[in-house]
Amino acid sequence: MQTRILIVDDEKDILRALEFLFKADGHAVTTALSGEKALSVLQAESFDIMISDLKMPGMDGLKLLEEAKRLYPDMTVVMMSAYATVEGAVDAMKKGAADYIVKPFMNDDVRFTVRRLIEEEKLRSENRALRQELSQHRSQHKRSCNEKIIFISDAMTQVFEMLNIVTPTKGNILLTGESGTGKGLIALLIHCNSPRSNGPFISINCSAIPEGLLESELFGYRRGAFTGASVDKKGLIELANEGTLFLDEIGDMAPALQAKLLTVLEAGEVMPLGDTRKRSVDLRLVCATNRDLEKSITEGGFREDLYYRLAVFEIRVPALRERAEDISVLTDFFIKKYSEENGRTARGISQGAREALASYRWPGNVRELSNVIERAVVLASGNMVGTEHLPDKVRFQRHENGCCLRDVMSDYEKNVIIRAYNLNNKNKETTARYLGIDLVTLYRKMKKLGIEE
Repeated sequence: MQTRILIVDDEKDILRALEFLFKADGHAVTTALSGEKALSVLQAESFDIMISDLKMPGMDGLKLLEEAKRLYPDMTVVMMSAYATVEGAVDAMKKGAADYIVKPFMNDDVRFTVRRLIEEEKLRSENRALRQELSQHRSQHKRSCNEKIIFISDAMTQVFEMLNIVTPTKGNILLTGESGTGKGLIALLIHCNSPRSNGPFISINCSAIPEGLLESELFGYRRGAFTGASVDKKGLIELANEGTLFLDEIGDMAPALQAKLLTVLEAGEVMPLGDTRKRSVDLRLVCATNRDLEKSITEGGFREDLYYRLAVFEIRVPALRERAEDISVLTDFFIKKYSEENGRTARGISQGAREALASYRWPGNVRELSNVIERAVVLASGNMVGTEHLPDKVRFQRHENGCCLRDVMSDYEKNVIIRAYNLNNKNKETTARYLGIDLVTLYRKMKKLGIEE
């Protein structure tokens, strides 16, 4: 991107000379013959650098400097004058000037000053962007630290007993288990409760990004390292310094990247692409995978030395079907959460729907349960989630031997309605409210299931 330069001087020859000089260097140049004209230009557009004469009739350079800084506090301003005094330089610096040029000047000196200021501003801009990015990461993980993992099962209790021991340490952690079990949330909670909680939490999914792009994202690059690398960029490894780097689906990382990551872990240093200088990094690595890494090692797809670096503590997160007693409490949690988020009135779930959820095998684990409950809450028009609000795959499940549960569920639903109907003295409106369904749905179900008055 071209540097936009505004040059202000009451001498036309100076303007023409500097305009020719900076345009030859590839910059976009605008000129103004007075302070008033320059201020008018500044009110219409912004510039990266303003170079202004100090002594001008009307609005002088110091007044223009004050007005320019009021409009654009981050703009770089250079003052120049043939009447160079220490007092003038100090006064200009106090008002925000970045440098001071004495007339007459050598072209190379002016070029050098502007190039230096451009590089300094680029570094400041990168630092501002980095601080903003880190601030966003910090605010994001601080908000997310309020997230909870809901469980009552012994299986998850054992996981958290282990986490309570390893979280305060510096050791890298490898989380294993099926997709959707909550490994990402556990990684975040490890960070939030660790001594690094005030540092950044950086997360990336290794399977979601092509190998070449993943390398540049992790390690960063210098300008010119490859086609399209127009500026320097810090990698996620460097951004995670003094914090936690979470690498999800680490088992899908290409072998070449595995070797580079191992070097970072062993040396505590990272080298951006196209650079010759290494940068020290101090971070904790939390990784997750749904693959059997020991099997991948045997098959040659994963480095054994990297595995031992990552798995200082290896913790397996159980599948939802292995912690079936958590389904009910998770269901209640998600109903409350999604009712509040979507402005719905659902507050509970019918017994039939609860039993359908309990008997489903949940191949997508907690993530799938969350999606199912969000859908049900949105579809439910009353205060109760019923079986009719669940997807067919949950309502009409299949036993492992292939036998369909449709008839079993129909009989169960029929018996539930009959019992409720009798309990409520055969009052359909009261029965509908009791079951958490609307009256039209009750009429339709009674007709479909052959329930006579």
